[in-house]
Amino acid sequence: MRLCFNQATTLNNSNLVKDLEICEKHGYDYIEIRTMDKLPEYLESHSLDDLAAYFESHHIKPLAFNALVFFNNRSGEDHDKIIAEFKQMMEWGSRLGVRYVVAVPLVTEEKIARSEIRSSSVSVLRELSDIAKPYGIGIAVEFVGHPQCTINTFGEAYEVVEEVGRDNVGLVLDCFHFHAMGSKREDLERADASKIFILHIDDTEDFQIGLLTDEDRVWPGQGAIDLDYLLSTLRAKGYDDAVSVELFRPEYYELEAEETIRTAKETTLEVVSRHYPVQALA
Repeated sequence: MRLCFNQATTLNNSNLVKDLEICEKHGYDYIEIRTMDKLPEYLESHSLDDLAAYFESHHIKPLAFNALVFFNNRSGEDHDKIIAEFKQMMEWGSRLGVRYVVAVPLVTEEKIARSEIRSSSVSVLRELSDIAKPYGIGIAVEFVGHPQCTINTFGEAYEVVEEVGRDNVGLVLDCFHFHAMGSKREDLERADASKIFILHIDDTEDFQIGLLTDEDRVWPGQGAIDLDYLLSTLRAKGYDDAVSVELFRPEYYELEAEETIRTAKETTLEVVSRHYPVQALA
């Protein structure tokens, strides 16, 4: 198991240069780079070659681009934009050594038949899989635990990935999203761990299923999610890749970035070390 930092955790109080510097100092192995804001901001004053050189000369490495947003059930023009964005990610990702692109399903108030969601998701993911194959970059589908997301439970996401049937298409298991829409334990227990590409760790205040929002997230181990169940299940299944801490807590954005990054590591290690060797994450 390796420790990763998701830039959402310092969304409003840091930038990519600072995140990399502090994460390197505190021994993180990976970073998830936000392509919606943090990477474009970086490229205003740096080049992609600068970023590649940084990764080549430091311990920390790029785990994923986060994220290709709303990939399914898009109109023709919007679909074309998604494909163009993904192709750009492939070019950048291959230069930087990125392992995955996180793909987020459509969030909408529009009612869409489940069959249409399923067929669109499978079709688009197969298209993305074909594009990604020459680059050796995987696609990690992240279901979102909110009623308006078209894929909002682990079971639904896993079924889509199974139907896609490609080695380079898997899942992000985000503990918050698993909890937030009441994903079923039996769905996780029947899953093949090789299809779980990234584990997002977080916790949440104890509000009703279906009403939780990202701002309700708290440090790992300080909320209502049964993290011990999730981690022990993943360990028993042989999952041993990255654990990426991802929080969107407004109060944490008021802290200095280094305090946020340090506390994120400390609270993550405290929980994860109950199930995985501490030395593998230190």
